Amino acid sequence: MGLLGTALRIGIDAILPPRCGGCGELTETTHAVCADCWAGLRFITTPQCACCGYPFEVDVSANIVDNAGDSANVLCGGCLQKKPAFDMARAALVYDDHSREYLLRFKHADRGDLTPLLVRWLYQAGKGIWDQADLIVPVPLHRRRLLKRRYNQSGLLAAKLSQMTGVPWDGLVLGRQRNTRSLGGLGPSSRKREVGGAFVVDEARAEKCNLAGARVVLVDDVLTTGATANACVRALKQSGIMHVSVITVARVVR
Repeated sequence: MGLLGTALRIGIDAILPPRCGGCGELTETTHAVCADCWAGLRFITTPQCACCGYPFEVDVSANIVDNAGDSANVLCGGCLQKKPAFDMARAALVYDDHSREYLLRFKHADRGDLTPLLVRWLYQAGKGIWDQADLIVPVPLHRRRLLKRRYNQSGLLAAKLSQMTGVPWDGLVLGRQRNTRSLGGLGPSSRKREVGGAFVVDEARAEKCNLAGARVVLVDDVLTTGATANACVRALKQSGIMHVSVITVARVVR
């Protein structure tokens, strides 16, 4: 079977050679990025806000100690002013011209083949979260938008993450009961109003998944102002879920 698998791989690569997920240039392995595209990606690492994951330009944690004497739990200005509904958020990349191209193709151009690449980045961004999670939940689409697009990009990510982490996923426990308009171009207040009350938990399914007191990971492609994530988290926590982490491929950094 090993020899057969190798032969099949060689045959497939000869017909459909592996290409860079960014520019489309030929690469040595599948689901890879060429050196030039890799250099343009801005990965988010520490130091970052302990809550929302916003990257700090300098390592402030070394100079700031909280009331408990812990220098690692440093929050950004936004989280200090008003804590989000979610307990933690992490993103793999800064959302900019380079990462935007990956996500636009993945989201709107039927590029489901980018899923393994994006999921590897998501997995790394969520290190330390997966081993405590009980369920992975994708941000849902309204049925009208799902019919138009034919797939939920967040669902593809959640399914592949489940395979990689061993954490089960469910794409039906959280639903979008109102077909909200696109949030592109809207300010934070308008985004919050648009998605307020748009999401609902299927209580029967939540009970079946035994989600009372559970720890859930909410998966999406981009974190912008956090309006959508917060609306989803409020619905999840109203159903008795204890802890919700948000993991996205990219996040906006201003």
